[in-house]
Amino acid sequence: MKTTKSSNWIKAAVTRAVRTFAQTAIATMGTTALITQINWTVVISTSAVAGVLSILTSLAGLPEVQEDATGEGE
Repeated sequence: MKTTKSSNWIKAAVTRAVRTFAQTAIATMGTTALITQINWTVVISTSAVAGVLSILTSLAGLPEVQEDATGEGE
């Protein structure tokens, strides 16, 4: 049962991190006028940091993974 709880948390945290990565990449690319001027190193590194920060923030809790009275997720 605990494996299911952990896998639910991992799935939710990874989903959030991927969304954050994509949103940051789009925002970073959006600051450039032409696609040929995009600094891909900056886009990837900035997005990766945002993804890692998303995972760290998820450690505080995820509303998608409800907790019961014991503090454990569904």
